[in-house]
Amino acid sequence: MGKRDELIAKYADDLKNKCGMDPDMDLLTKVTIGCGPAIYDADASTVAATQESELETVKDNFLVKKLGLSDGPELMEAIHAVLGKYGMSERNKYRAVVYYMLTKHFGKESVYG
Repeated sequence: MGKRDELIAKYADDLKNKCGMDPDMDLLTKVTIGCGPAIYDADASTVAATQESELETVKDNFLVKKLGLSDGPELMEAIHAVLGKYGMSERNKYRAVVYYMLTKHFGKESVYG
């Protein structure tokens, strides 16, 4: 099993055990691949939920650019909702998991079709 497969398994575990979701493994794999080399970097692989600049980056680079959503207050509300579901006390909020949950939240699975 390769490093990426190990990470995808870890992300699936987080989705099941920390977020109460049954992950679509095909979509999770595509979202993880879409994150690129960031998944292998300790800092870049997680979302710093308490840094407003980090949340703006998620909004601008992922929700607006990748998913093609229009900027508005509902985007930041969705980010906060997803982070709340992940658990604010959870120190490592993996980027691929957050992006997966946001993709599902907005029903944008077709982006990864």
